[in-house]
Amino acid sequence: MNKLIETVCGLMAGIALFAIMALTFFDVGGRKFLSHSITGSLELTELLMVVVIFAALPLVSLRGEHVLFDSLDQVLPQSVRTVQRVLVQAICGVALLALGYLMWQTGGEFRASGETTAQLAILKAPFIYGMSVLCALTGLVHLSFIMNPASEIQEGEGGTL
Repeated sequence: MNKLIETVCGLMAGIALFAIMALTFFDVGGRKFLSHSITGSLELTELLMVVVIFAALPLVSLRGEHVLFDSLDQVLPQSVRTVQRVLVQAICGVALLALGYLMWQTGGEFRASGETTAQLAILKAPFIYGMSVLCALTGLVHLSFIMNPASEIQEGEGGTL
């Protein structure tokens, strides 16, 4: 399952990042050489950034690459660190699942109202739904570390969670 998440999310983030790079290249080139930028390039960049950020979110959690504060770990007993790890994973998991649920509701509201971007009239609902699914997936990753702590990244392999 981890390999599938890494492949799908990595491809989504990579393709979106490449698209941002290409869009920026052609937009700047068009402005410099043709005195005309690409219509809606800012909107497209914003939407692609949403894809990059939310597709990378499960990857960051899966690999344990978030910012962490571990200054007290050396003085805390192992039992306290274990409880702390479980609590942090549970809080992160529940918060991300709740956020995913709220985003799903917002996506439904955007779909019902037909909300679009200002310049290119791109529907926002699919992006909100995608954000929702990726947040929920990240929440499940955190909860899976509670159920299967052996799958959690160990210290020295990219950090601890």
